[in-house]
Amino acid sequence: MEFLRDHKRLLIVALVIFCFFAIVYTINFRYKNTPIGNLTGYVVVPVQKGLGGVGGWFSDKLGYFASIDDLREKNRLLKEENDRLTAENARLEQIKEDNAKLSALLNLDQKYTYTTVTSAEIIAKDPGNWYYMFVIDKGTDDGVHENMVVLSAGGLVGKVIHSGANYSKVQALIDDASSVSARSLRTDDSGFVKGDMQLSDSGLCKMEYLELDSQILEGDEIVTSQLSGIYPPGITIGTVKEIKADPKGLTKYAVIQPAVDFKHLSSVLVIDQKFGDKAEAYGDLGMRD
Repeated sequence: MEFLRDHKRLLIVALVIFCFFAIVYTINFRYKNTPIGNLTGYVVVPVQKGLGGVGGWFSDKLGYFASIDDLREKNRLLKEENDRLTAENARLEQIKEDNAKLSALLNLDQKYTYTTVTSAEIIAKDPGNWYYMFVIDKGTDDGVHENMVVLSAGGLVGKVIHSGANYSKVQALIDDASSVSARSLRTDDSGFVKGDMQLSDSGLCKMEYLELDSQILEGDEIVTSQLSGIYPPGITIGTVKEIKADPKGLTKYAVIQPAVDFKHLSSVLVIDQKFGDKAEAYGDLGMRD
């Protein structure tokens, strides 16, 4: 090591001279097989191969990372496209659902022909899962008034109990203060469909004051009767789910499954048949509708 330090400059000069003569010799004898040429081959070729291998390795790695970046960019674009298609699909599903609801209301409008029909959207409701009481976006400015009848896809929802200028409050069929004069479409047995505090937790109501010998059965359709002062006759209320005896044993009652889904209401129709003198006559008779 001391020899190298002491003679470093001399060794560098000697190496330069050797390289110079090697170059000259190689130029003059480049087509001949010589000892120096062989020596150069033994030294240079492995170095070239090594440098070539290292260069190839770096090239492969650079290509690999470039490919990874390209895949990441493609993945990002695909994710954006997937998010866009998901949002578009959700929008189309909402349009489809809205169209189905509007079609159902249109069919309802065609089924029941009344003097005045007003469509409305529900904008508020009481707490809980069920629509016992709720508010719609139409009021006196739109011709909606107290005691107008409210329908939805399936049949009867309830009635308007209060109207403001641009809103109205609706009492649903399943509210425990509701009462509707009704009859069995098959047997013509009559009674009153009322909301029940216990049954309303399941979205059900009951038909009371059925005679013990009435022929009403499970599955029978229940509609509004002609004895009402508010509700037009023939509107579907629901079907009989179960028949039970009254605790006093004098009558029996039916548990009613409403035709309307009182858990998923959004749009309704408000109708006004304008009973006029008929409504006043029923009022004088003390009808509970």
